[in-house]
Amino acid sequence: MRLSRSLASVTVAVALVLSLPYEAVPHARVKRSVSVQPFGAECRTRVTGSHVTAYCHNPYPQTDGVTLHVECDKWWDLDTDGTRVDTGPAMTVRLTGRCWEDVRSVWVSHQRR
Repeated sequence: MRLSRSLASVTVAVALVLSLPYEAVPHARVKRSVSVQPFGAECRTRVTGSHVTAYCHNPYPQTDGVTLHVECDKWWDLDTDGTRVDTGPAMTVRLTGRCWEDVRSVWVSHQRR
């Protein structure tokens, strides 16, 4: 069986493109915003029984408002959203919360100040 010339040339072109290294393949250019600065305190949470503790450290020059959120496991146990605490540059804060019984989930939200 004989391949036509157009099918053979397409096959060779596809084989060449697939054999190129990844760096040689053109990529779409994405504009990077120069004014974006790193932001956000790094927070570590610990759940011990029904008590929650979070330590948040802000290594950046802009103040970060952090809030602890605790979701309790039982339907009758009230979920809590803590008050916002401003975490200044090079500052570490401790946030606490609790449920009456088991904790389902914990997270910390951030807000630019």
